[in-house]
Amino acid sequence: MNRTIELTREPIELYKILKFEGLTDSGGQARAAVADGLVKVNGEVELQKRKKIVSGDVIEFCDESYAITLAE
Repeated sequence: MNRTIELTREPIELYKILKFEGLTDSGGQARAAVADGLVKVNGEVELQKRKKIVSGDVIEFCDESYAITLAE
C-alpha cells in the first residue's frame, strides 16, 4: 500500500516525519528505528536520523511506503 504524506514545509528531518505521522510512539523511537536500519528513503536504507526529506521522496517503514508531497 502506498500512502501520501503532505508536508507543510520542506525540508523536514526524517525522524520527525515518523514521529508526527504516528508511525512511531516518540521521537526517540523514531531515531532508533532509523539508526537500526529499519527505514528506507527512495529504496535505500537510510541511517541519518536528520536526513532532509523533500517532496518527491518515498519513505518505506514497516512494510508500508509513503510518498512525500508538499501541500499547496
